[in-house]
Amino acid sequence: MRGIVFLDRDGTLIEEMGYLSDPREVKEIPGAAESLLRLSGEGFALAVLSNQAGLARGMFREEQMESVHRAFVELFRAKGVEFTAVEYCPHHPEGAVEKYRGACDCRKPSPGMAQKVLARLGKPASYTMWIVGDKMTDVLMGIGLRAKTILVATGYGESERREGERSGVRPDVFLPSIREATEWILSEGK
Repeated sequence: MRGIVFLDRDGTLIEEMGYLSDPREVKEIPGAAESLLRLSGEGFALAVLSNQAGLARGMFREEQMESVHRAFVELFRAKGVEFTAVEYCPHHPEGAVEKYRGACDCRKPSPGMAQKVLARLGKPASYTMWIVGDKMTDVLMGIGLRAKTILVATGYGESERREGERSGVRPDVFLPSIREATEWILSEGK
């Protein structure tokens, strides 16, 4: 394995739909599956890390989130993509649902989800880590993990880039989509 690419889900691999609760609304961002196939074909592990605060906020129920999760995995599996891991964080400090209300170490930008995946993989020191997402929480998590960070313009990317610049936080690179992110990872990972 050449390294691991941590990927955000909504706005990075599938269209951003707000609090996605209907599996019929899971739509691939153009070129996402093809890009992931290239990465896995070049020896990169693919791990999806997604904040799903809609559970804590009461925007959808567990069974709705699970059906969206299955639809997401199946959409990419049907195109040949197998993820090494798919993790999500249901927590939010201001959640309306008591079960999910509170601070945690898994909600991005905290590194808990990534650390869980790395522990399962027995991460060797030689791994190069990449983070691809459309929010500054993805970038901040990557900075904390000493990973290379890519902010994509899809989803919330453009507005997040501007906000990050105002606060002095910048990704290693800002690119239009997962397609360009893949090209960058492949050129940097040589």
